Amino acid sequence: MVKVSFNTAFSQKDVKKDAETLIPDQDKDAEAAVMLIRQQSRAWRWCMCLGLALMLSGMVVGGAYLYRYYIPEGDEVFVCGVNYREEDFRIPEYEQVEVDLTSPLRQLEERIRVLEEEQVALINVPVPEFEDGDPADIVHDFQRRLTAYLDLSLNKCYVIPLNTSVVMPPRDFLELLVNIKAGTYLPQTYLVHEEMVVTEHLDHVEQLGYFINKLCRGKDTFKLQRRDRILGMQKREVLDCRKIRHFENKFVVETTICHF
Repeated sequence: MVKVSFNTAFSQKDVKKDAETLIPDQDKDAEAAVMLIRQQSRAWRWCMCLGLALMLSGMVVGGAYLYRYYIPEGDEVFVCGVNYREEDFRIPEYEQVEVDLTSPLRQLEERIRVLEEEQVALINVPVPEFEDGDPADIVHDFQRRLTAYLDLSLNKCYVIPLNTSVVMPPRDFLELLVNIKAGTYLPQTYLVHEEMVVTEHLDHVEQLGYFINKLCRGKDTFKLQRRDRILGMQKREVLDCRKIRHFENKFVVETTICHF
């Protein structure tokens, strides 16, 4: 008779080893899959954060560039008003035709930005409270020696050589605005008239410099000439005219722009 016996410890050890080699493998695979998903998710989050950081930095840099390009450093927008009487002076003679000191004072307000480095004054005339005038944007470019008027009611642009006897140089104009803002100069002024006549259509406004091109691009643009310089034209001729009242000096100017 042969006795068959089993080593209990050995058999238990083998079963335990087999169990350890099977169950942990499944756990390890599951854990590895979870770790892989977590790593991928973490990598995706880092990519998103990096992308957002790059986008934000690009927006900041681009915004700084646009601000510097379109709104030069140190340039302040002034909102100024002047009081004036309906006295009658005419350019270029500045001959006073009539004075009525009993006439009521009127007020004119503007938004003004003076770019001293670029030698440019930018003026916005809002819709006036009185009927006798039109809203307008005006550019005085001292480097190009040109003035451009954009009649906002008609959406038409008009260009004429800069009249330096009427328009203050940017440095002096800026000093005047600073004094008005500080209250050291309280303007109470008179009205000066100038009359312009449309002479021809302009097709290539890009040749008139950056600021006037920006103002007039895509709009009907015309060349102006002062009426007193056009031979054979009578002062009393009836024309289709528009009026823009504005100031860029110590007096208010009424610019009358007429079409034949």
